[in-house]
Amino acid sequence: MAAGEALPAIESALYVVATPLGNLRDLTLRALDVLAGVDLIAAEDTRVTHVLLAHHRITTRTLSLHEHNERARVGRIIDLLAAGGSVALVTDAGTPALSDPGALLVDAVLAAGHRVVPVPGPSAVAAALSVSGVTAPEWLFCGFLPAKAAARRRVLTRLSAYPFALVFYEAPHRIAAAVAALAETLGPNRTLVIARELTKRFESIHRCRLDEAAAWLAADPDRLRGEFVLIVDAPPASATQSSEDNANDAVLEALLAELPLAKAVRVAVAVTGAPRNVLYRRALALRSGRE
Repeated sequence: MAAGEALPAIESALYVVATPLGNLRDLTLRALDVLAGVDLIAAEDTRVTHVLLAHHRITTRTLSLHEHNERARVGRIIDLLAAGGSVALVTDAGTPALSDPGALLVDAVLAAGHRVVPVPGPSAVAAALSVSGVTAPEWLFCGFLPAKAAARRRVLTRLSAYPFALVFYEAPHRIAAAVAALAETLGPNRTLVIARELTKRFESIHRCRLDEAAAWLAADPDRLRGEFVLIVDAPPASATQSSEDNANDAVLEALLAELPLAKAVRVAVAVTGAPRNVLYRRALALRSGRE
């Protein structure tokens, strides 16, 4: 904005503002206007946000809003909106409320009858997918995997049946364990894209098979540093079908142990969403095998 130029009028609302992943120039002109014009910026870490604001010579006051105090901050922000004020919500990097603080606040503001306005921009998910070369027409954003091994295995076992590309965030201290769990649970042959430090000085994007990823990470300690987006390409159609069949058989086996065949199939259709004729044939085969 040129010196002396007036800011656009900012109406009363909560503005959900995407901020740079790393490169401070990756901030839209509209985001600059909003951050300079609102009454308050609710920031995940005010120290991180102050670096961005100082770079763009923005002096708007800030308020911390993170996972530990988000619920406590909601009332204050809603009071400001009720008085006709305006608030921008930002996180340390990327789009708020996507595996970052903000979803609870947005929900509360909407419930209170106030406007919520998206100010789109950087997103680590979109950035990583756009350079991944993954061609699967459907993908599922899974956020961060659980930190504990048993919970992580349960989540990945459930996801292994899905015919989609899978997108995860991961932290540096868990990246090796996460990649090992992906290979163990999803199989060695699916393609993995490791996108690290997107838009930053040491950005790297590496493609390999899942069974090759652990060795690639271990080959250079620097590859274990930074913030990660992991993309696992969709499984081959045949593997997906086999996995779905196994899951459906498990449901049918459990139901056939307790219910007559017709009722077991009816419940299985409701649970799995699979076609009735397919499940009926499988139920007949399973019952015959048991007999």
